[in-house]
Amino acid sequence: MTISSRSDLEGMTRVGQLVARARRYMRDAARVGMTTEQLDDLGARFLRRAGARSAPQLAYGFPGFSCISLNDEVVHGVPGPRKLERGDILKIDVTAELDGFIADSAETVLLPPSSDEGRRLRRCAHVAFARAMRVARAGIALSEIGRAVEDEVMRHGFSVIRDLTGHGVGRRIHEEPAVPNYYSPLTRGRLREGQVLAIEPLVSSRPARVVEEPDGWTLRTHNRALAVHHEHTVIVTRGRAVVLTAA
Repeated sequence: MTISSRSDLEGMTRVGQLVARARRYMRDAARVGMTTEQLDDLGARFLRRAGARSAPQLAYGFPGFSCISLNDEVVHGVPGPRKLERGDILKIDVTAELDGFIADSAETVLLPPSSDEGRRLRRCAHVAFARAMRVARAGIALSEIGRAVEDEVMRHGFSVIRDLTGHGVGRRIHEEPAVPNYYSPLTRGRLREGQVLAIEPLVSSRPARVVEEPDGWTLRTHNRALAVHHEHTVIVTRGRAVVLTAA
């Protein structure tokens, strides 16, 4: 969507801050021995108390409230009986709808004792997102976001997961445009003032494509490479983009 009124801005700000609080609440609650379903239930209760609904459930009939992925699982992990273990790389991806507006945000949590590789991967995704924010301005070619992310990921010695992209968001969970995390001259268009995007570096420890697990939802790396995910919903402006889902 594109912000076109004060009510649009207020609605996106409300849902963005709620998603940020829910993501942080789930992050702080995550413990070794807890099941991913228990963690999802905590987030679901938090969001429902505020009047929010699960956007993945509304749009796609997703079997959980939020997506919870572990280790080589990249995105769309289905909450269930699997227990969190020491050293897991946990991805919490919260996408909620409130009063007709949708925000999307994800972070990677390293359960102790974290590995050096896990720490470097997570830092890489954070820095790649920050690099993208420096170019995400009205009038800039959309492809420059992918160039910024990919350059930073390569500088760290890791790989962008090319099968998955960021996207527009706001009134629906996935809107145009797709926002690749790599540069391609085929990525058309320029960023517009007020445009709402989910920018999300998805990084793997080595080159990998994604494959679908038998549950029909979870996407993991084909070669079991570790993966991290860092995502925020942002509004494009003439200056620095406004991050709606910052904690």
